[in-house]
Amino acid sequence: MKAAIVTIGDEILIGQIVDTNSSYIAKALDKVGIATHEMLSISDDKQHILDTFHTLQNKVEVVIVTGGLGPTKDDITKKTFCDYFEDNLVENESVLVHVKSIIEGIYKRPITQMNRDQALVPTKAKVLFNQVGTAPGMWMEKENTVFISLPGVPYEMKYLIDNEVVPNLVQKFERPYIVHQTIMTYGRGESMIAEQIEAWENNLPDFIKLAYLPSPGKVRLRLTARGTNEEVLKSEIKSQVEKLDLLIHDIIVGYNEDEPIEVVLGRLLTEKKATISTAESCTGGKIASMLSSVPGASNYFKGSVVSYATQTKIDVLEIDENLIAKHGVVSAEVAKEMVISVQKLMNSDFAIATTGNAGPTKGDEDAELGTVFIGIATPNEVFVEEFNFGQPREKVIDRALSKGLELIYKEILKK
Repeated sequence: MKAAIVTIGDEILIGQIVDTNSSYIAKALDKVGIATHEMLSISDDKQHILDTFHTLQNKVEVVIVTGGLGPTKDDITKKTFCDYFEDNLVENESVLVHVKSIIEGIYKRPITQMNRDQALVPTKAKVLFNQVGTAPGMWMEKENTVFISLPGVPYEMKYLIDNEVVPNLVQKFERPYIVHQTIMTYGRGESMIAEQIEAWENNLPDFIKLAYLPSPGKVRLRLTARGTNEEVLKSEIKSQVEKLDLLIHDIIVGYNEDEPIEVVLGRLLTEKKATISTAESCTGGKIASMLSSVPGASNYFKGSVVSYATQTKIDVLEIDENLIAKHGVVSAEVAKEMVISVQKLMNSDFAIATTGNAGPTKGDEDAELGTVFIGIATPNEVFVEEFNFGQPREKVIDRALSKGLELIYKEILKK
């Protein structure tokens, strides 16, 4: 069963806002066995919308449209729906009561004609009641396709997807099951992993597909199984993951893409009743930001020193000026002293330090562009590893971030 997601709005096409609605909708559909066949962003143009509807008609079973349901003249989705379905707008009493309760009850102002027009819906539409906003959703059917119109405001769209759209789709359609399992890996490239697991991948059942989802320093392996028996799919996915674990256990850090490495790290630190701190130069506090983004991080994250400037390394971390003069600020020696200093300063069990030349220019440093030194301190030892992550600057920083978290993860596992 296939769906198409259409976002309407010139603000998306000119890059003024980012379309997050499509991602949310696709995930919600996937959970109930509906595969998203394509995503489209189109302009606030009547003919463009009509052409898109004609193209998708009978090509997919479900078309979900977001945007264009506001009260202003540039919001034309409802009128365009009427044109496509040869219908006209009428005032819906239930929606009008709701709109009045929001405008007069919450905003404490008289309702205007523009507000009243929010209660206009096509006569053939099934109204999807929007409890958190004034624009109702609309469900209309033509031949073999259901067209669903939702407001573009993300929190309104999410409410309608969760409380109206998905329940109605589940009731109307018999759907196959789709089961996903994501394996999170760190520290090995996509091509190297592919070579290592080639035989296993070649022997996957026909109903299971593997996708590689690489990003700097990490690769997600996503298994997708489709079929009519959910228990069989789950059982086979579990069996295949166990086989995969035997092959690449050393780089697997988790089995849920909703649990990135900072979440896995946080749980590990909590289980082991251990603490961590960071001293960052080239990563500019990004490691600390990731660690502290996890709810409950105060239980294990002691703090960070973002010693971006050389003088800060000297004044706050008390790095010897002579050491810096002799070896340079981008050096194993400085990284080692940074991680020892922050571990002592924060009184933490573990610590990470980064110093590097991210670019785009070499400056006064002897280290080549892309060079990064990562220092790791544990309760038992201190070590530094050198890397060259190439260019551009953003890649260097992202790779340093991922590699630092990977290294500390492996050390915490040993505790």
